[in-house]
Amino acid sequence: MAQAHELQNRLAIAHGLDPALFQIEIIKTTGDAIQDRPLSEAGGKGLFTKELDIALSDGRIDIAVHSAKDLPTILPEDIEIAGYLPREDTSDAWISSKAPNPRALPLGAIVGTASLRRGAMVKRLRPDVQITLLRGNVETRLDRVMRGEIDATLLALAGLRRLGLAEKATAVLDREDFVPAVGQGAIGITARRGDATAAAMLAPILDAATEVALCCERALLRVLDGSCRTPIGGFARLQGANLILHAIILRPDGSQFFETKLSGAQSDAERIGEAAAYDLLARAPKGFLEG
Repeated sequence: MAQAHELQNRLAIAHGLDPALFQIEIIKTTGDAIQDRPLSEAGGKGLFTKELDIALSDGRIDIAVHSAKDLPTILPEDIEIAGYLPREDTSDAWISSKAPNPRALPLGAIVGTASLRRGAMVKRLRPDVQITLLRGNVETRLDRVMRGEIDATLLALAGLRRLGLAEKATAVLDREDFVPAVGQGAIGITARRGDATAAAMLAPILDAATEVALCCERALLRVLDGSCRTPIGGFARLQGANLILHAIILRPDGSQFFETKLSGAQSDAERIGEAAAYDLLARAPKGFLEG
């Protein structure tokens, strides 16, 4: 909802209109409803988009707002990614009253997360730590840490900032140790393919730099065939005229990982993502990404 309101306000400012003219339709997704098991066991990323895709196809809504990291690599034929809002900080935030960072956790501590990537990266640093499933909205997850039910959790710093809860972060984790998820920090907007009206309305608020980075990251994920069953990190950023990509794949228990860094021209964003994926696949043992 915070992301939907951000989009609503940006559209209103860009077009000099009352925000209320951009009506928000609340659609509950299957991914939101499932709280008792990992999404990898229930169908993966499409659980956060299916209901919105149907509403777009049916004409009930004109655009849909997503966390870009929840967007599958393959969308329905009649739906496309119209673009992205300017990207927030991509870092993971560490939340704990027991330790200032993962390395300082007590022996055998319990870390709650619904992300295989975050769990694997914690285990990579601290193999003794126990990872337990933690689902629910941000406030629910923070509350469980504060009540001492778990020793720590990790959340996207971007989400905390959008909710005005950035001060809840104990630390912002180094992206070298905790490579962000593909699309983390970005708000993606989908629309019906070829909808010129929606495209014209969105054009003034879309961010070209974020689109370049996401093109690279999503190409990486597409080649790796990444799903919620696969711990994958991928973060692309612009540095002057160059695009730099840091990518990593891990065993779920963090016991083995492979990473790569590639760079090149912005115009080669998709090729850079694909090349990084093939590099990782060439070095990883057969079946590494099969979960």
